[in-house]
Amino acid sequence: MVTSDLHPAVRRATDAANSGNTEAFLDSFTDDGAVDDWGRVFTGREAIRGWSDKEFIGTAVSLDITAVRRSGDSVTVSATVGGNGFNGPSDFAFTVDGDRISLMRITG
Repeated sequence: MVTSDLHPAVRRATDAANSGNTEAFLDSFTDDGAVDDWGRVFTGREAIRGWSDKEFIGTAVSLDITAVRRSGDSVTVSATVGGNGFNGPSDFAFTVDGDRISLMRITG
């Protein structure tokens, strides 16, 4: 797993997802943070929780990070996704605001 260039907020979110810790995952977002899952946007803690329970942590997601690219306040993570939902390669683009994530966009 390639994680040397992970922003601490992104590391907290991916570690939380891999360990099945929904509360820690949610804590990694700003109060008005959002997840954009292929154009479906879930804003705020409860909306992200609902999405995650059905499509992310609730499906026993695993993220094996294969690449990290950083540019300013943006971190893009390539990962092999496993679990009981989507499986295969995917990219996650994170926008970081201070020590938390304001947006996690699933891009590919």
